[in-house]
Amino acid sequence: MGLKAAVFLSVPAAVTPTIRRHHLSPSSYMGSRASASRISAAVMATAVQPAAGSARRCSPWAPPPAGTSCSAAARRCRPPRRPGPSWSAPATTTSTACCTPPPNPVGKNGMLEPWLESKGLAGANQVLAYFAVSKLGEPPVDGITDANPEGLTAAFGNWAPAVAARLQNGGLTCKVLDKDAFEKQMLEKLIWISAFMLVGARHPGATVGAVEKEHRSEVSNLIAELASAAAAERGLSFDEGMEERLCAYSRAVAHFPTAVKEFKWRNGWFYSLTEKALAQGKPDPCPLHTSWLKEIKVI
Repeated sequence: MGLKAAVFLSVPAAVTPTIRRHHLSPSSYMGSRASASRISAAVMATAVQPAAGSARRCSPWAPPPAGTSCSAAARRCRPPRRPGPSWSAPATTTSTACCTPPPNPVGKNGMLEPWLESKGLAGANQVLAYFAVSKLGEPPVDGITDANPEGLTAAFGNWAPAVAARLQNGGLTCKVLDKDAFEKQMLEKLIWISAFMLVGARHPGATVGAVEKEHRSEVSNLIAELASAAAAERGLSFDEGMEERLCAYSRAVAHFPTAVKEFKWRNGWFYSLTEKALAQGKPDPCPLHTSWLKEIKVI
């Protein structure tokens, strides 16, 4: 089952991009000077930077005009459908033109905040997606756990309610969070994938479920260490019960294999904290993490 753990729909909140078409062919999408956005995917993100172009009366990404319902605006402004890439998540098939997210968002796991900030997208809309699709055409499986029966998927930003509504229309859960709450949940997911994948890599063949059941003390110690380092770096406090929440999620996706991948965007963020501390003559904030990365010869 391919997990899509974090999707970042990165649209600067202060900009209303314009676009002439909703469905673009690959060649026109990449080459047209009238293209409304440039999409750059890096591990788990889609960063959208609007380009210059002639505005339609209503942009597919813009809110409906004042006093006009989205559906009414969509009927007036819906761009013609063309072959080519489009937003294809099952939950979005009923969305209207004036409430359409950027085309082709790419979902990956990892820490994107430094990259978003470097691109001037610190206030970008973001979605933390805890759902999985086993194969093309299969319905998505929601990230509902015994510790979080309300679901774990969350959205932040001015488009968050629209995204949540689409996911809910597709039978999935989604919470709308403010920036601080979203950051905590995003970091928890980063801690989950960094801790469970690393512990699993120390025990070849171990699944996420095996790590939770057979190597609980190892992963618990690593979760505590990474949480402490993340909290100190970001100046925040996590809610009580993180270990149980992350272990509950592991039970929900127990069959998922483990491997340390996309290092720069996952474990690499924690290792960057180690490098920064050592360069300043300070103790390693993640000594267990560093030791185990060396053990499996990742660093």
